Amino acid sequence: MSHPAVELDGIWKRFPGVIANAGASLTVRPGTVHAVLGENGAGKTTLMNCLAGVYRPDEGAVRVHGVEQRFSAPADAIAAGIGMVHQEFRLVDTFTVAENVVLGAAPRVVSQRAIAGEVADLAQRFGFEADPARPVWQLSMGERQRVEILKALWRNAQVLILDEPTAVLTPQEAVEFGNVLRRMVEDGRAVIFISHKLDEVTSFCDEATVLRWGETVAAGVAIADVDVTELAALMVGEVEAAPSPDRMTEPGDVAMSVKDLTVDDARGLVAVDDVSLEVRAGEIVGIAGVAGNGQRALTDAIAGLESPRTGAISVMGIDVSDAPPQKRFAAGLAYVPEDRLGVGLAPKLPVAENAVMRAYRTLRRGPLLSWRAAREYSEQIVERFEVKVGRMDLPLASLSGGNLQRLLLGRELTSGPDVIVASQPTRGLDVAGVRAIQRLLLEQRDGGTAVLMVSEDLDELLSLADRILVMVEGRIVGEFDAHSATRTEIGEAMMGAPS
Repeated sequence: MSHPAVELDGIWKRFPGVIANAGASLTVRPGTVHAVLGENGAGKTTLMNCLAGVYRPDEGAVRVHGVEQRFSAPADAIAAGIGMVHQEFRLVDTFTVAENVVLGAAPRVVSQRAIAGEVADLAQRFGFEADPARPVWQLSMGERQRVEILKALWRNAQVLILDEPTAVLTPQEAVEFGNVLRRMVEDGRAVIFISHKLDEVTSFCDEATVLRWGETVAAGVAIADVDVTELAALMVGEVEAAPSPDRMTEPGDVAMSVKDLTVDDARGLVAVDDVSLEVRAGEIVGIAGVAGNGQRALTDAIAGLESPRTGAISVMGIDVSDAPPQKRFAAGLAYVPEDRLGVGLAPKLPVAENAVMRAYRTLRRGPLLSWRAAREYSEQIVERFEVKVGRMDLPLASLSGGNLQRLLLGRELTSGPDVIVASQPTRGLDVAGVRAIQRLLLEQRDGGTAVLMVSEDLDELLSLADRILVMVEGRIVGEFDAHSATRTEIGEAMMGAPS
């Protein structure tokens, strides 16, 4: 009888003040795609980092193909056949695909032609489309992900850990990715699949293990025997119904207008190319597209964090093209950035100070901030938006991802904005967190607020938006009625097909 590809038995991992894993266990069979599921803070990433050699477990055993392992570093895990593809890719932009694949794992003196040929053969074997000679900076996010997977396969990883692997893929690329997974498991490898997209889990995976509060609450669940609702119930205990996007009124007047906007990136290359769009009161307009096609530069320019080369931006009829962020907010704009901790919030400051950042001018008593007024204001946000926080004076970094997003969105919405620009507002959140944020956005729309929402989750846009605009290489290449468009039509536009 063959051994499991991976056995994690009774894993405990403690950090100061936090127990991340409390006796968690996981068994993955060779030749299967195994999902690891759980809410934010359930301990999934910590458990995988114990397997990948990033952390050492405080207690418990790690066995790979029946052999107990004690990894001191990721290199030890790689040597044992464990490969992990993180959400943030670790590639050298100026190197070619082949150079990135073999970097650190090839002899010091190599023939570039021979290496390119071997990488091409490896890609073909597993159904990848990859040009070994192309520099990485020319690749889409989906293509870069393939390079990361090829890196692991080049090192002969028998167990691949994939963290949110479809977040950067178009619908068509996601289908192709599923075919690649099948080839890997047919080759006898095991794949550990971490995702919040339960429909993909049911499509791609064979079995699932569910974590809650650091413990394993369901192990080896056969995917063929459960549906999405049952998986969600295992993760959160109970499942809140998806918010209904049905509207009671038609959109009103134009609340925000962007005309002929062109924005350069830090390298001087065009990131947003002559984009024009309008968002009306009581309407959600979605921006779809694979990551890296200008979405962030567009939203940062609207918020005043980037200076456009050309173009005009107006909020509630006020030209804010050259206005600083504070004046744009005063005109009625609220911004929920993609980078929660880098742009939206200050992780080292207390929760209370982060909550009042937008309102500190109204909470002053003379030249100084009234701490009593600030505390009351921040407590109202925490209560209204159900932010789970122990004490208001704790550093913001102590909050989970879902609570960070609730606090950020609550802070922006409390100002009563006329226009909300929300970039990836539910990315990385668990089922309950996603439902809560989506419900808040729909409530704002139904209250007459204009919402521009950027998301890489096409299903989310189809369920929430009224109209969907598709961005490719910095341009709007298609506009769709979200109530009648299909995933295939929008997916083709995301791949560059005109519509």
